[in-house]
Amino acid sequence: MDGPTGVVFPATGDGRRSTTVLGRAVVAGALRAVDPVGARSAEHETDWRHGYLGHFRRLVEAGLLSREAALTVARDGLAALHARMRYVPSEGAEVALDEAFALPDREPPLETATVTGAGPVERELSLPYRGQRLRGDDLRRRLDAWVAAGVVEPSCAEAVRAVQANLDWLDLSDQRIVVLGAGAEMGPLPSVLRWGGAVVAVDLPRPEIWRRLLRTAHRYGGRLHLPVRPGTAADDAALAAGAGADLLHRLPQAARWLGGLDGRLVLGNYVYADGATNVRVATAVDALTVHLGRHRPDAALAFLATPTDVYAVPAEAVAHAERGYAARGPARRALRLLSGGRLLHRNYPPGADPGINDSLVPQQGPNYALAKRLQRWRAAVARDAGATVSFTVAPPTRTRSVLRNRALAAAYAGAHRFGIEVFEPATSNTLMAALLVHDLRTGGGPAQEHPWRDEAYAAAHGGLWRVPYAPRSALGLAVLLGLGGARA
Repeated sequence: MDGPTGVVFPATGDGRRSTTVLGRAVVAGALRAVDPVGARSAEHETDWRHGYLGHFRRLVEAGLLSREAALTVARDGLAALHARMRYVPSEGAEVALDEAFALPDREPPLETATVTGAGPVERELSLPYRGQRLRGDDLRRRLDAWVAAGVVEPSCAEAVRAVQANLDWLDLSDQRIVVLGAGAEMGPLPSVLRWGGAVVAVDLPRPEIWRRLLRTAHRYGGRLHLPVRPGTAADDAALAAGAGADLLHRLPQAARWLGGLDGRLVLGNYVYADGATNVRVATAVDALTVHLGRHRPDAALAFLATPTDVYAVPAEAVAHAERGYAARGPARRALRLLSGGRLLHRNYPPGADPGINDSLVPQQGPNYALAKRLQRWRAAVARDAGATVSFTVAPPTRTRSVLRNRALAAAYAGAHRFGIEVFEPATSNTLMAALLVHDLRTGGGPAQEHPWRDEAYAAAHGGLWRVPYAPRSALGLAVLLGLGGARA
């Protein structure tokens, strides 16, 4: 078949499948009921690639009017996406996205292979950090230091301390932690296996991914369940060659396999792809989430949010940033003056409650912003419907995908000059796994009166919310200061 298959963008009148047309339509659809002026502005944006930043900020601002306004933005944005995206099977005609799951079986059903690790089961929370393994009082002191420096919100440290005080929570053998994007550096797979839990791994049929996951499974004491082609032998070489489920191109097959698994599912979204494919795979996961939710109403959801987005933040974070701005040195005052106010301007208006932290990074582009915003919308809608949802803002992290972008790699190398801590993947994924445990054992954490407070709870933003300067006003300087470190 010519052209893309699987989950695809809708075709325009001239036959193109345009990410820009979709992005404008989804943002406008999300805003229309709450902010019709903002919706028209998004629809008429002529330079979406560079002009999307203000429209994504407006989505957050419009939702601050009330709880119902935020939920309306989320519901309508998701509806606009699902109404437009399409599914093209490998054989047959294109259908609406939500009709994909009713397509007849054309691929053989996937089977389940289980690998039980031979390693020890850890019943202690420990965090790898700068060459050490922090546990007990050392971990508590690190949490205190992060809070004092504004690297994480106090509620993040409180949640981790709650896990430390209830180490039996680490035993996740009563759950099926579905890790969509099992090979992702930020996912909880290593930690859950270390704690003796059961992981359902979903990733592409690429042997190099599965060889790495199988090595991890053997090292720890948990169980790894993986989708395999029928007749796959049980040795590691055969499993690596026969494992995989393609959410983008074989979505109905993956859904049928997941739907047939026993136990309570925790559907964890850790998928990522470059460029426009990121929106396609994020949409595939969202459609899968809706489909499984209809058949498995007890399923929980888990998301990791990017710190490089727009968030409403509590007054305490604004006050922390203001103290830093008042204490800035003469060199930075002069730099702001000489730049005509373009550089190092304050993060928030004084006294803002809540503040709006705009950490969108232009280099990541509108497709990345839309893919991550879909997850935030789904988390809000699912939580409002009564589902258990773990949603946590993760810290800036030196993942392979970030370091491939030279500007971002340089910015991360220079970020410490402005009070931003960039984490190593092992630290991030362990910290995020601990927060997942907390949320699963507490029904998704404390109930909040507004979705923005749900998003702010236990955020580990690396300092972006509490630094004195608006992040984009310091980005260029961080890149310049970090060029040497990035090369190293």
